Amino acid sequence: MQHVQEYLAKNKDRFIEELIELLKIPSISADSAFSQDVIDTAEAIKSALERAGCDTVEICETNGYPIVYGEKIIDSNLPTVLVYGHYDVQPPDPMDLWNSPPFEPEIRKTETHPEGAIYARGACDDKGQMYMHVKAFEFMVKTQQLPCNVKFMIEGEEEVGSKNLGDFVALNKEKLANDVILISDTGMIANDIPSITTGLRGLSYVEVEVTGPNRDLHSGLYGGAVANPNNILAKMIASLHDENNHITIPGFYDKVEELSKDERNQMAEAPFSLERYKKALDINDVHGEEGYLTNERNAIRPTLDVNGMWGGYTGEGAKTVIPSKAFAKISMRLVPNQDWQEITELFQQHFESIAPKSVTVKVKPHHGGQGYVTPIDTVAYQAASKAYETTFGKIPIPQRSGGSIPIVSLFERELESKTILMGFGLDSDAIHSPNEHFGIWNYLKGIETIPYFYQYFTQLS
Repeated sequence: MQHVQEYLAKNKDRFIEELIELLKIPSISADSAFSQDVIDTAEAIKSALERAGCDTVEICETNGYPIVYGEKIIDSNLPTVLVYGHYDVQPPDPMDLWNSPPFEPEIRKTETHPEGAIYARGACDDKGQMYMHVKAFEFMVKTQQLPCNVKFMIEGEEEVGSKNLGDFVALNKEKLANDVILISDTGMIANDIPSITTGLRGLSYVEVEVTGPNRDLHSGLYGGAVANPNNILAKMIASLHDENNHITIPGFYDKVEELSKDERNQMAEAPFSLERYKKALDINDVHGEEGYLTNERNAIRPTLDVNGMWGGYTGEGAKTVIPSKAFAKISMRLVPNQDWQEITELFQQHFESIAPKSVTVKVKPHHGGQGYVTPIDTVAYQAASKAYETTFGKIPIPQRSGGSIPIVSLFERELESKTILMGFGLDSDAIHSPNEHFGIWNYLKGIETIPYFYQYFTQLS
């Protein structure tokens, strides 16, 4: 890949400005108030792919938000890389914790990012990382160094469970046919310690509703005589873990993959400082399942977490009521062999069974997906490893991630191809949180590294 650094130096400011403009659009797929913004973002991605050099680009309608598809086929005898990414973003709440408005991107220098980081919702997840591929593709096309065929599939519903992607993939297998799928929606250990994600956890996401009396009641007149849904819900949720932080749902662990001692020892070799971890999060101690290290708890073990709870009066001042209803959103991160639909059913059966007769309970499944482990002995992994080694000067460490990209297992099932996860974000980038950011160094390093994957994958294939 000749002149990639020269091309980066010449176009650096433009690459940053283009990403900033994309980040200004509040493409929040979870909130219908931003529907037009999500659609506008799809149009912006379409224009970007056309400018970068795709021969065909189209907006593919679904029952939800559209999928942007683009391609450049230079020779049917050459390998084909399918790039997947998403242009939708998480809601920015809580707004008061942002140091700058989430859709007014701001560049700030930090100790981790001395060259500056772009602060905005979607900066790292996934607009910044997705856009690296568009710019890497642009470089290869403009310098006539594209070594193989490329297809892009950029969706707008990843943050709400990729509701319509499965149908689109099933109906477009020929259009999407490829030799490998390339995704950047993960991270690496550190800027000086490159890594490749080789495993993802699955996900089951549910919402629960606990109902007591038919209306909010005066807590003085009825307190102590009628069940308080807030109190009941808190007790039910607390019972989902035992004293060892082990999940108490019957059958939950039946299919959990247990890693061997050797595999766990290999994981432990990855650089990790517990003290730095605690300092970065401003916590006095870690918390989790007994018998496992921190970097095992957040990667190879299943979890159950409350993502939100509400009910009754939460406004300013006091209002003495017993609420009629209480709610919670709960996510369960799953490991390979755990089926998300089976886990959802187990949760529903258990949660309903532990409810006292004084309340009624509803469990509403939202979305989910399977876990995924990718082998490290494939041509695609070797190509990715060589690409990182070329630009970082170090062989990347294979690493399992605690995050979920449910569509990866879908791709393997429907398209019969493996996925390579080349992430350039950091754990400290605050994805899904206030003050999300993406280092400019990381953004440009991704653009520099990705073309080498194409080169080595084509050569090794």
